Amino acid sequence: MVEIELDGQKVEVPPGSMVMHAAEKAGTYIPHFCYHKKLSIAANCRMCLVEVEKAPKPMPACATPVTQGMVVRTQSDKAVKAQKSVMEFLLINHPLDCPICDQGGECQLQDLAVGYGGSGSRYQEEKRVVFHKNVGPLISMQEMSRCIHCTRCVRFGQEIAGVMELGMSHRGEHAEIETFVGQSVDSELSGNMIDICPVGALTSKPFRYQARTWELSRRKSVSPHDSTGANLVVQVKNHQVMRVVPLENEAVNECWIADRDRFSYEALNGPDRLTQPMLKQGGEWKTVDWQTALEYVGEGLRQIQAEHGANAIGLLASPHSTLEELALAGALVRGLGSANIDSRLRAADFGNAAPAHSARWLGLPIAELSTLQRVLVVGSNLRKDHPLFAQRLRQAVRHGAQLSALIAAEADWAIKRRHTLLADSRQWVGALAGIAASVAAEKGVSAPVAAEVNDTHRAIAASLLGGERKAVLLGNAAAHHEKASSLLALANFIAEHTGASVGYLGEAANTVGAQLAGALPGQGGLNAAQMLGGAVKGALLLNVEAQDTALGLDGLQKAEMVVTLSPFKTNLEVSDVLLPIAPFTETSGSFVNAEGRLQSFHAVVRPLGDTRPGWKVLRVLGNLMRLPGFDADSSQAVLAKALPGVEQGALVPAARLDNRSQATIDTTPAQTEPVVASIYQLDALVRRAPALQLTADARRARAEEGAAA
Repeated sequence: MVEIELDGQKVEVPPGSMVMHAAEKAGTYIPHFCYHKKLSIAANCRMCLVEVEKAPKPMPACATPVTQGMVVRTQSDKAVKAQKSVMEFLLINHPLDCPICDQGGECQLQDLAVGYGGSGSRYQEEKRVVFHKNVGPLISMQEMSRCIHCTRCVRFGQEIAGVMELGMSHRGEHAEIETFVGQSVDSELSGNMIDICPVGALTSKPFRYQARTWELSRRKSVSPHDSTGANLVVQVKNHQVMRVVPLENEAVNECWIADRDRFSYEALNGPDRLTQPMLKQGGEWKTVDWQTALEYVGEGLRQIQAEHGANAIGLLASPHSTLEELALAGALVRGLGSANIDSRLRAADFGNAAPAHSARWLGLPIAELSTLQRVLVVGSNLRKDHPLFAQRLRQAVRHGAQLSALIAAEADWAIKRRHTLLADSRQWVGALAGIAASVAAEKGVSAPVAAEVNDTHRAIAASLLGGERKAVLLGNAAAHHEKASSLLALANFIAEHTGASVGYLGEAANTVGAQLAGALPGQGGLNAAQMLGGAVKGALLLNVEAQDTALGLDGLQKAEMVVTLSPFKTNLEVSDVLLPIAPFTETSGSFVNAEGRLQSFHAVVRPLGDTRPGWKVLRVLGNLMRLPGFDADSSQAVLAKALPGVEQGALVPAARLDNRSQATIDTTPAQTEPVVASIYQLDALVRRAPALQLTADARRARAEEGAAA
């Protein structure tokens, strides 16, 4: 450790640290713009100038390495004078538009100008004007005259997002931050540039001019999209969600969120919202009250139960539903005497399930993804399926990790891959068996199954046999694969003989939670494919749409009654009843993310119209059916019963997380390709967010679907 004196206080920091790091440890604030704890050091704003004893001039705290015995003064006359001089330069060309700036009220430049700016400027010349730019539907660059060239956005693209989409052109007073050749900003993490911009140069295009920051209430929540479980701050005005930004949590999402976490809120007040219960009568939809709708559902279920038996009733639940909704959905179905409930809507191999009362999971804490040294990813478009996991693995690779992939088609992960094994998805078991056989040959053990081996197999095996911290990660396509059991068995063999962990990246916000809540078929129960194939007479769809399933909903056309519980007007062709349930912003609930972390949240706005929280609707329906166990008066009570002993924010006990597999490995080619949702078709919210549907990723996915059709 190196000891320095900072404003008369002794501070010890590791060798190689900068003065800024010492100040952070001591709790001393040094004004800055370009410095960010997650980005490389640029030292180009000069706002952090401090006095260093024996140095001839003030030095930038962010770029001055500590030395033993160094004496630093951050608030001396020399330091403050230097900082005020820098502020004067920064304000030369900055427009005086704080009253109309979206950043007003949360602007670093505005805040620091109060302490370090003058009451007037000595410069009388005209301020420069930078022409606005259109870089896509998410980020507004309409006021680039405000830019102070801190280059945070440029470094974010290079280092965190992995794509240098912005750069600085020209020099001196002609310098501009821009894309090149008129390109748009298309990264799936691009919205973070808005957060890290210290001025109002980059702002949110959907939020632009919607509200002032001091008018907004700020409430914590959890992302309902992918399995990261990103922590959010939802900002509300007049009982309407206006903006979503990240809540820092180093163990989960650090200080970043994906664009679908940030912009999907647009769907919450869109024209598709279902605000009143509806019944289909004579082929036409009629609005009714809750009592009428629930009694109709209850009577219909009783009639089907009497005529066809309880096994003719089934429930399909989206893994984006809350743990409480899934637990009560399972209790409702089982209370009726049926074992037909499933949340594996896109799966093809339903035999690949964890032991009862446990779940498939990531296999390691999310934070450890950043420190891995060897990684094999199987069946995932990592960057688009799991943007924040990809970001962590990107940091691992930047620090020397070797990343290998088994995928069906070449894809730009914005990460340097050491080895890529391209194979038709139907041949993945044989391809992974080749890697397993190569590992077995190196370790001198018997291969789990006979397989052809090539140089790429051997190279991936050699990579996994090196290093210390390792993981074999199965993506969405591997989880939904027709031979998912064989892929998991091979991954376990490879992990066992290389010292790696094995795990699933996880598709949805509550993929792990759905398994723990028992949203899986019981003994003799029908799985999702069987129910979607028309094997039930009465079906309940919890947050499920045709796009959420591998087979669509056409198989339910012949059912006697289909009940859709959703925040949106959907499934109109197959449904007989629509019950409006609350999205994640209008209900309390919990998600369990890929690493098994339980995260609960509260409603941030009141329900729209006659919408009701899903868990309350299921509880009342259970009461109407006179089923036992539907007496909970809060979502917390439902959670305590569904997942006893697990505290908010804590990890589920390891005994309930199980990726082991005893499956027999079948290397014959699969008959079908796995069904995987594209980045902005993952769930009902992102599908209805206008800005997200205008992005390059969404347009590309629609074009590919059109070509396939």
